[in-house]
Amino acid sequence: MAGLDKRVNSYEEALAGLTDGMTVLAGGFGLCGIPENLIGQIRRLGVKGLTVVSNNCGVDGFGLGVLLEDRQIRKMIASYVGENALFEQQLLNGELEVELTPQGTLAEKLRAGGAGIPAFFTATGYGTPVAEGKEVRQYGDRHYILEPSITGDFAIVKGWKADHFGNVIYRHTAQNFNPLAATAGRITVVEVEEIVEPGELDPAQIHTPGIYVDRIIQGHFEKRIEKRTVLA
Repeated sequence: MAGLDKRVNSYEEALAGLTDGMTVLAGGFGLCGIPENLIGQIRRLGVKGLTVVSNNCGVDGFGLGVLLEDRQIRKMIASYVGENALFEQQLLNGELEVELTPQGTLAEKLRAGGAGIPAFFTATGYGTPVAEGKEVRQYGDRHYILEPSITGDFAIVKGWKADHFGNVIYRHTAQNFNPLAATAGRITVVEVEEIVEPGELDPAQIHTPGIYVDRIIQGHFEKRIEKRTVLA
C-alpha cells in the first residue's frame, strides 16, 4: 500500500494494528453484506475485550458469531439478538455486555460519528428503558432524548467493487450498514469481490468515496443464507 493506492495483499496486513480492547464497527445486516473474511481474521488474531458495533451478531458458527465462541467480544452494541443462541446465552448469563439500540438510532449514531457530530436528539425511545439516564428536551409538543454518536478504532466493511483508490460500490441490499460504518472508523478496511483500475467505476455510482477508506482487499465469499424457507 503506497500513496493513494489502498490495496493490501493479505488479511494480516488488512487488520494490522488491531489490538485488545478496541472498538470495531462492522457492516452488514443479518448475514447480508457482512465482511466475513475480515471477521475470520479477527478470530485468528485472537484479540480479546472487543467492543463490537453492528446491527446484530451473525449466527452461531458464522459471521460475528464466531467471535463469541472464543469470548473475544466484551461488549456488543446492536439492534437485535437475531438467530444466535450463543449470543442469547452469554447475554442472559452476564458474560456479555449488550447495549440494545433501536435500528434507526444505531444507523444515525454511526452516520453522526462519521460526520463529526458528537450527539443528536431523537424522539425514538422516549418513555422506554432506552431513555434511562439520558438528557430529555421538549421541542414543540414532542420529547426527545440525547443520543451520543459512535466512532470506532476499526471499521470492517464488505463492498462489491472498488478501485485502487478505495472508492467503493455496494450491491443492492448489501449497502445496509456498510457505508455508515465506513465513515466512522479511525481505520476503515474494506473487502470486496472485485478491484478494478482507477477510472473504471462510474463516479455517479460510488457509495463510499476513497477518502474514507484506508485499506482495501479482494476476497472470496461464501454468502450464506441466514434462514432458508422452502415452500412445499
